[in-house]
Amino acid sequence: MRKNIVAGNWKMNKTLQEGVTLAKDLNEALKGKTLNCDVIIGTPFIHLASVAGVVDKNKIGVAAQNCADKVSGAYTGEVSAAMVASTGATYVILGHSERRAYYHETPEILKEKVRLALDNGLTPIFCVGEVLEERESGNHFEVVKGQIRASLFDLSSEDFAKIVLAYEPVWAIGTGKTATADQAQE
Repeated sequence: MRKNIVAGNWKMNKTLQEGVTLAKDLNEALKGKTLNCDVIIGTPFIHLASVAGVVDKNKIGVAAQNCADKVSGAYTGEVSAAMVASTGATYVILGHSERRAYYHETPEILKEKVRLALDNGLTPIFCVGEVLEERESGNHFEVVKGQIRASLFDLSSEDFAKIVLAYEPVWAIGTGKTATADQAQE
């Protein structure tokens, strides 16, 4: 069943102190409110434990912006799904267009990241989306289906139900074009 989610990805912004302050401010803003959606904040790795320690877990979920495709080992700079889970984060963003483009994350890598996230009790927020040329050629449905098939097709129905699919209209990033609600709903 589809549910409403409002997620904010901080990307590579905010110092640790700024991040904790923002999380506390969000707590205050949501205090006493009944929400009709899930609220998730995606913080840089350095913020995860601190932010997870101050948010109201009944109102705000904390997401890592990535995790490694390895369990452990000599992978300088990588952070495993188990490490992410140990911070108190409950979500991890995977398949983001920037990670696919800048770090050449393949479907095989993403498949392994999803598996490790699930194995460690994290909820993957799996990003899918198409670039402008794919949208304009009318091929966008096939592109998105292909991304899902390539990285998530082998999951059991139980595991697939644990995935949050996030549509990311890559074609609307920095182009001056805006995705309409109907386009996102497609």
